[in-house]
Amino acid sequence: MSVCWNWWQSTQETDRIVTEITEHKQRTVLLYGGKGGLGNVHFKSSVNRVPTQSTPGEPGQVGHFKLVLKTIADVGLVGYPNAGKSSLTNALTNAHPKMAPYPFTTLHANVGIIEYPKEYERISMADIPGLIEGASENRGLGHEFLRHVERCNLLLILLDMAGTDARDPLDDYKHLLAELKNYQPELLKKPILVAANKMDEEAAAENLKRFKKKYKKVKIWKISCLTGEGLDELKMELKDRVKEGKLSGLKAK
Repeated sequence: MSVCWNWWQSTQETDRIVTEITEHKQRTVLLYGGKGGLGNVHFKSSVNRVPTQSTPGEPGQVGHFKLVLKTIADVGLVGYPNAGKSSLTNALTNAHPKMAPYPFTTLHANVGIIEYPKEYERISMADIPGLIEGASENRGLGHEFLRHVERCNLLLILLDMAGTDARDPLDDYKHLLAELKNYQPELLKKPILVAANKMDEEAAAENLKRFKKKYKKVKIWKISCLTGEGLDELKMELKDRVKEGKLSGLKAK
């Protein structure tokens, strides 16, 4: 699993990023140590058998830091609790996060690998624990979750189109975009795919019609983690979009 280490310098006034470690064997110096003094043994000689001289040492630097770990993945899977993120991760990758019919079964980001044997390619996908309204204000485990999407190349928003637990997928989509924007506006500049899960349920078709009517410019992928509908198409689209993004990044450099 690829990760990014952020070292933040903490003071009473503010927190700021001091350095970032993203490469294997990369090193950085946060503080310099002191210089040791010389004891009397260093002044011993044939004519000074019992020296009384010594030199004082110099103190090292002092600081307060906190270490922030961020997952690095090609795809960041974002959605509300019970949208089916863990089910999708199980279906597409080699990771096997816990699945259960209640919210917040995933408490940590899980990174899995999506394999494409025929093309000899692979991409990584991070299952980000479910977001709630106010996550950008650090409600619940807001920042604990959102920090993991910062380093993802592509965001996949997963909607429960069946409206389980009396949710409205249209509101969910609006609120998810708002939370991402409030946390870090640059996140919305990343490529974003939208997938409508639970299309095997009766209410999903009508909700999808309402969604397309309101968000006419948003292309949405119809899937069902239960029946497997649309998963192969989504899997190929993820590969193509990630590859496209990496090529664009190389050209920009």
